[in-house]
Amino acid sequence: MAPRKRPETRKTPEVVVCPKSKRNRSPREQEPEAKKLCVKGPGSSRRFDSGCLWAGLASLQVPPPCRSVVRALHHHKLGKAAWPSLQQCLQQSFVHSLASYRIFHKAAPFDRRATSLAWHPTHPNTLAVGSKGGDIMLWNFGIKDKPTFIEGIGAGGSITGLKFNPLNTNQFFTSSMEGTTRLQDFQGNTLQVFTSYSTYDFWFCSLDVSAKSRVVVTGDNVGHVILLNMDGRELWNLRMHKKKVTHVALNPCCDWLLATASVDQTVKIWDLRQVKGKSSFLYSLPHRHPVNAAHFSPDGAQLLTTDQKSEIRVYSASQWDCPPSLIPHPHRHFQHLTPIKAAWHPRYHLIVVGRYPDPNFKSCTPYELRTIDVFDGSSGKLMHQLYDPESSGIISLNEFNPMGDTLASVMGYHILIWSREEAGMRK
Repeated sequence: MAPRKRPETRKTPEVVVCPKSKRNRSPREQEPEAKKLCVKGPGSSRRFDSGCLWAGLASLQVPPPCRSVVRALHHHKLGKAAWPSLQQCLQQSFVHSLASYRIFHKAAPFDRRATSLAWHPTHPNTLAVGSKGGDIMLWNFGIKDKPTFIEGIGAGGSITGLKFNPLNTNQFFTSSMEGTTRLQDFQGNTLQVFTSYSTYDFWFCSLDVSAKSRVVVTGDNVGHVILLNMDGRELWNLRMHKKKVTHVALNPCCDWLLATASVDQTVKIWDLRQVKGKSSFLYSLPHRHPVNAAHFSPDGAQLLTTDQKSEIRVYSASQWDCPPSLIPHPHRHFQHLTPIKAAWHPRYHLIVVGRYPDPNFKSCTPYELRTIDVFDGSSGKLMHQLYDPESSGIISLNEFNPMGDTLASVMGYHILIWSREEAGMRK
């Protein structure tokens, strides 16, 4: 089969980027299939929906802020307070600040739903977002210039993984349903193709990159995981799961430690230095349902997994195979919805995840809102819920920027930027 030609980059005039407004949602901005998810029950109304559960959000118990962060820092310096207690004090102050978070920027640049996002590692107001049609947008919402837009191939081009190149942040890696894992720049050039299938029967579903070890790892839809060096040389290609590999993640502190998640209802942990075959995993962590994601915590000491039904798990290092901390949470899988994935906050031991209310979920309440939920990663306690009545769709992806003060969310066609009210006014 002849290689498929990639479209050129363009500064598109059609990209709709605007601050939060009260405009009505255009029918074009939501997929027909997704609109079915927003149908309310008999006799319900938007006014009743919002009013009914705003009281529930207001009643959520949020820990009071630490009385004096400066005092806590001073006590830590004097040796009167341990680091964990100081960290807990800082975390409580951050959780309390979430009450002032609002949507300050919103974009709807794609004609198909957004499927992946990645924050720039050094620019706190810049992120890249990929779509189901293969489009990619680089958006610096801190300036008025139009975003850089790379047009995809349309149907069959879905961006399944997106990572900035840690060795050159003007470049990025992608995995896609087009059947490739590649390195590109924001001028639309393909710099290197790491893996490629010549048929639409096989494609790549996930990727991760290590700057220290200079390796790229990617997983496909039939269970294979491929490890390559930054020069593109394949180190190994093994079938590690029975079905699609939905997520691959390298440990940020020990990048020889790899986690792979699959729809075969397992998450496996591997030592890249000792991989010899499909049975050479260190641990296999069985789940009740297919798994969407497995993320190591920023300190590498814990592993967060999201299944396709109603469970978030937190596993601890050195005891990966011990019973995990379980967090019941509704986020069921739907074919025409970008899979919901929980993520870690980059600085605090907090978990952020979108809620997809399920009438069969044990604690479901009538007219439950589609909130963004923030959990304590240690206790599993729900700490806060973010909600905007003008952006009330199902939010699939949530990622805080490396600074930890700005949240990007993906909701169907929309990209939402959340920030503290006073910070947002300055942007």
